[in-house]
Amino acid sequence: MRIKISELRFQIGFQIGVALVVAALAPAILHAETIDRVLAVAANQVITLSDVTAAIDLGLQSTDSAADPVRAVLTKLIDRELVLAEVDRYAPAEPTAEQVDREVQRVRQRLQTPAAFEAALARSGIDEKHLRETLRQDLRMRAYLDQRFSTTRDRRPNAVDEWMTSLRQRGGVIDLYLAGR
Repeated sequence: MRIKISELRFQIGFQIGVALVVAALAPAILHAETIDRVLAVAANQVITLSDVTAAIDLGLQSTDSAADPVRAVLTKLIDRELVLAEVDRYAPAEPTAEQVDREVQRVRQRLQTPAAFEAALARSGIDEKHLRETLRQDLRMRAYLDQRFSTTRDRRPNAVDEWMTSLRQRGGVIDLYLAGR
């Protein structure tokens, strides 16, 4: 098979053109910004960096002055997903709209101004509807824990710790978080 010189020049020119375009775009590709990152999967639920950010910014989880606040809150969010999976299995009573409203008000009060509240939501990539759902789930978890551990008030902390240990062992957690990355 014979290729004409004009066809060969075209192919070479095309390849050079493609190479120049790739070279021009390489810096943009190399400086891509990470929008979000999957940190863990627990009970078949993905936990992202924006979930951790939202929990910190909105005061839903404390960092407990940890050296690595992301790790501290991620661990709590992993445990939360494991507990929610159990809660969904046993379906405690739903909280009322008024109870959820009170929780939303508590979150709003933790932030200095309405603008700070809105900024925290925006920074986390969530809206008030998502926040309400998170708080509804938290209320369901509290009701479940109160019901499940009601007879062990004096040793409740130990009973909850033992139960959480068993959930972690059978919870199918995939922890992808590496500090500093």
